[in-house]
Amino acid sequence: MPDRYGGSGAEPRTQLEALILQARQNERKLRRFQALELKMIGVESLFELLQTMLYPDPSRFKWDSVSLLLLDHEYEIQRILEEDGVDFARHPNLLFVTERDDIEALYPPSIFPLLGPYVARRHHRLFPKRVRAPASVMLLPLVRHGRLIGSFNIGSLDAERFAEGVRTDFFEHLAATAAICLENAVNMERLKRQGLTDTLTGINNRRFFDQRLAEEVEAAKRSKAPLSCLLLDVDHFKRVNDQYGHLIGDRVLKDVALLVRGQLRGSDVLARYGGEEFVALLPATAEGAAIEVAERVREAIEGGVFRDAQGQPFCVTMSIGVTTFDPATTADAAQTRGESLVRQADICLYRCKQQGRNRVISSGSLNLGVAVSAG
Repeated sequence: MPDRYGGSGAEPRTQLEALILQARQNERKLRRFQALELKMIGVESLFELLQTMLYPDPSRFKWDSVSLLLLDHEYEIQRILEEDGVDFARHPNLLFVTERDDIEALYPPSIFPLLGPYVARRHHRLFPKRVRAPASVMLLPLVRHGRLIGSFNIGSLDAERFAEGVRTDFFEHLAATAAICLENAVNMERLKRQGLTDTLTGINNRRFFDQRLAEEVEAAKRSKAPLSCLLLDVDHFKRVNDQYGHLIGDRVLKDVALLVRGQLRGSDVLARYGGEEFVALLPATAEGAAIEVAERVREAIEGGVFRDAQGQPFCVTMSIGVTTFDPATTADAAQTRGESLVRQADICLYRCKQQGRNRVISSGSLNLGVAVSAG
């Protein structure tokens, strides 16, 4: 039937149907992006956020490759992730640069999404270890307070997927949300560590240890499982500072912390106790096992590679006092406190120094009884 203008009316209906179809497709796409953004907002850790960005649901997002390049001036983000046990080798698509220029070079002359064909000399570092390089790419700048903090990079094997001229509204909103979430996640990680972390070594500090000491003693009492304490001291550390300087001394403390941490379980508590002293709590660990751990630590330090400012190696050793609270064999002394455990370990450490250092001495070998209660 002709329409009022003499036409058949088929063409307007076809156009209307096409518009409705496009609107529905956009609505579905909007929901997908909103779901991803809500997931990013709801994460509880920095690494969870990075995983959400790097590995979106493939049934919802047909992206053939995704990578994230982050500005990390002082290796802060990488250090946070390392402390959380992240294996970077398993995430080659998580990239870092220390200089802002390296990111700004991706977005000349202005900070807007970049779309186009994959160009190896420009994009190969953004899409590492791909069996097939993407045919087209979209680079999304992550911006906070007018400054680039990273680049979210998406690749497709379809050359037309990210061709110039493709609309980027949803992607731009996603990038803006991601940048805010990244800033918030890093700030939250800082707050977690601030006040409970030793700024030099990155491990727990004395305040954190004091809090955990009472908790672990009470846990040992409830479970009737032994709790061991290691008090560790870098031998002749003053000589290291005097001979090689305080910068090298600081590096030694950092390396020592890493070596000690490497010999402990994830459930063990390690802290810098003060100066060149470290302390560790080993839950559910009897004295014999604690001595074995202490010996491994001592050997790791003695065999460690420490270098001066000229790159020349020098030796570092460690003395370790070991004591154990065993609720099954030790009477509970209400008048004592958790600090008694550390105090007995300190006596053992003192004996190490008397006997020439670079050794492990336990309270059992000195017949020191350890009666402990939390206070």
